[in-house]
Amino acid sequence: MTRYAIDRAHNTLLAQWSTGIGDSATVVARLTHDQLHQNTRLLAAELTRLSHVCWRSYTHPASAADRHGPHSLGWQRRQERDAFAKILPTLIATTRPAHQPISTKVEQAAQAVGRILHLLNASQLTTHVTTDVAAELAAIEQAERGDLSERAQQAVALSREDASPLQISQADSLLHDNPFGSQALFTEVDPTAAAIAAAHWFYAAVTVTAQHTGMHPTQVVAGAEQYDKPLAIESLIDIVTAIATGARARHVIMPLIRNALHVADGHLRGILEVQRRIAAVQELIHADHPELGFGPDTVHLPLTSLDPGRPAPDLLDNLLHGINTCWHLYQHHTNPQNAGAARQEQLRQAFLNATRDEAAVRSERLL
Repeated sequence: MTRYAIDRAHNTLLAQWSTGIGDSATVVARLTHDQLHQNTRLLAAELTRLSHVCWRSYTHPASAADRHGPHSLGWQRRQERDAFAKILPTLIATTRPAHQPISTKVEQAAQAVGRILHLLNASQLTTHVTTDVAAELAAIEQAERGDLSERAQQAVALSREDASPLQISQADSLLHDNPFGSQALFTEVDPTAAAIAAAHWFYAAVTVTAQHTGMHPTQVVAGAEQYDKPLAIESLIDIVTAIATGARARHVIMPLIRNALHVADGHLRGILEVQRRIAAVQELIHADHPELGFGPDTVHLPLTSLDPGRPAPDLLDNLLHGINTCWHLYQHHTNPQNAGAARQEQLRQAFLNATRDEAAVRSERLL
């Protein structure tokens, strides 16, 4: 989302958003000295909130909801998205409507911005703010079409409950060029789509490494345990196990990300998964290891194997690390420690070519 701030040194209202690697910023409006007080900071805060609730229509689209009947989750999300049409008229209205119930968070946020603009009573500021909000809404619509260029690039930092086939295909192409990942994968592609493609390539790398080393695929995945994120192994094993049974990468990845997003919203989804986690902890507590000091009040139960604040980028990081781990196992099994650079590069190309061939064999199961 876009974050707004007041630059007091230059008397400006700024808009700033992530690009995947670093942030980009633009000047929304220049402020007069008499505008530099609490109301302009409040304006920045409310514009940030408006951006947040609008981008939520992108990350939580109606199409991803389980139900779509009247007053269902899908219906509510559609109401929020449809409210985009009311935002700009609300900002430029010359009079404030009487207090009345507002059905959507988008309308509430737009009304809050409109009230502050009305209080500031500066037509030029209202024009500049409305122009910037229009650009923000256009960026969201552009991201929904799968185009993450320009201002829509901020979508690369967000986790979405759905993924564009166009974006998945783009991520797949980038991973074909470099299965270890590239800067473009983090700056040009939606991370949910990138994680789906990366799962496909991770499984190919695991398969190649297992065949080359004689290890079981689960052992190959466990090689990533040196990573300082124990829960990363859990998600990677779940992915490999599911794809090995014939599941498509998209059908494996989406529940992981959606469940983490539910946790971020304060909800638990999937009672069987929660029961499985509780059973594992209870088994650990009741195990005959008193020296560990485990008890009901001392064990922390993770509700998801991903970072709820950024599940899609987190999962993408895990998968790329897993591919790197496969390469190191492949290399270690084949290459003496004192091999020269030419031999190292030869092995690296052999691993990459084998992984590309394996990914191509299973390309129809990507989506």
